[in-house]
Parts: sequence; structure tokens; C-alpha cells
Amino acid sequence: MNLLTFLDFIKFSHSIFALPFALIATFWASRAVGGAWPGLSKLSLIIVCMVIARTFAMTFNRYIDRRIDAVNPRTAKRPSVTGAVSLRFMWMTLVVCVMGFLVATAGFYLLHQNPWPLIFALPVLAWLGVYSLTKRFTALCHFWLGISLGLAPIGAWVAIAPPAASPLDPRGITAILLGLGVTFWVAGFDILYALQDEEFDRREKLHSIPAALGRRQAFLISRLCHLLTIAVFFAVGFTGNFHYLYFLGLAFAALTLLIEQLLVSEKDISRINFAFMTANGLIGLVFGALAIADTFIF
Repeated sequence: MNLLTFLDFIKFSHSIFALPFALIATFWASRAVGGAWPGLSKLSLIIVCMVIARTFAMTFNRYIDRRIDAVNPRTAKRPSVTGAVSLRFMWMTLVVCVMGFLVATAGFYLLHQNPWPLIFALPVLAWLGVYSLTKRFTALCHFWLGISLGLAPIGAWVAIAPPAASPLDPRGITAILLGLGVTFWVAGFDILYALQDEEFDRREKLHSIPAALGRRQAFLISRLCHLLTIAVFFAVGFTGNFHYLYFLGLAFAALTLLIEQLLVSEKDISRINFAFMTANGLIGLVFGALAIADTFIF
């Protein structure tokens, strides 16, 4: 197995969905507690934790869903189905990820006397793992995924908070709101993405909002989620004392979400992959870059 196969297996390119928001929270939290630069050690540990957590989540998902993926024409060529990635390799990856995540989160305690990342390490991995099971019992699986990515900025705040601070520090309301915004954003576009499997999910008795409520209701809920995304991110701008660069990024995100919603309709979802990857990728990159720049300039 080569590197490209592994990166495709874990959908490494999708990292642009959560990582920018974890970095927004990292630099914002650093500014909130005394300086915009978090330090190379903390920044490196946060990035390592993000990469490991995502690799764990994707590997567990591919392992758990391999039989479902095998009978779905859209997913039948995934490396976990074709055998390009073996079961043994997936198990080894999961073990290495758990151990690596514990070591990385312990780094915050050993180097910065902050025990909270280590305390929350296993519960976070458990939450990420359970997501892969949710389509088997609830149509709210999209929101479980949203929370999974929404934990990234909240986790970054906990990691940057001073050693004596509680993870429920009142200043963390901005990180919590940022996580809530990410939750609605991800749930909104995941509902659209699930339109591709609407009939398959019904036939296989899997749960999703399109399968449970139909295409029209799925679109309405997705659009409501994205309206709430912009509203919550707007509140983040005020509670976090952000400035015009942040709100410029927010305006770009709002326009891009509008385009994303217009790219697909009840009668035509042929452009769903473009809407899913390109539009949301741009939101992560542009909004993230402008929000981070805002913490340095002002």
C-alpha cells in the first residue's frame, strides 16, 4: 500500500473542514490569555492531535462500514472494500492512533502542566468512534458528525487555557459558540451529501434525514442549519472581540453557503460533490485564514 492509497483511505483532503476552526480557536485563545502566538509546542501538539483523531475516526468508520460500503455502488471501490487496505492494517492503525493520541494529549500535561486534554482524550475518541454506528439507529447522525468536528475548536481552547483554568472558563464561550457553528455547518452539508444515498439507505434500513423525511424536508433542514451557522459565527465575532477581517471572512462564508445551496436542488443533485468539497473547502481555508489574521493584526 502506498501513501496515496492511505491518504485516499482516510480522506486526508477533508481535513480542511475542521482544522482551520481548531486553529482559529488556538490563536484566538492565545490572544485571550495574553498573546496571539500560542508557542510552537502547543501549536504542534494541537495539529498532531487533530491529525491523529481524524485518522482514528476515518479508519474506524471504514472498518465498521466495510460491508455496507461493499453493496453501495458509490462506495464499492473504497480501499477498505477492495482490499487495498487490509483489516490487519486498519486494526494496527487504530491501536497506533489511540496510543499516539494519549501520548500527544499527555504532552500538554508534561510540558505545560495542563491535564485537561489528557482527561478528555478517551471520551473524545469514543465519541468519534460511535459516530460510525449512528446511521444504524438515528437520523440525527448528521448532527453527531457535526459535534465531532465541532469538538475541534473547543478542544483547542481547553489545550491553550492556562494550567489553573477550568475548561469551563467563561472566556471559553467563544470557543463553545465556534464549535456550535461548526456543528450546524457540518450537519447542513452532510445532509446534502446524504442525498446521494437516499434510496440506498431506505433499502438497507439505514438512518439519515433524507431517507427518513424525504428530499424536500432534507433541503429545508440543511438550509436552516446553514442559517444558524452564520448566526452563531456572527455571535462568535462579538463575544471574541474580532474585527473586520473576521467579518469579511464570515461574509465570504455566507455567500459560499448560499452558492452551495443553489448548486443542488430537489430535482438535480448532480453537482453535490462540487458543492460538498469545493465550497466547504473554500470556507475552511478563506474564513480560517482571515479569522486567524484578525487575531494577529488587532
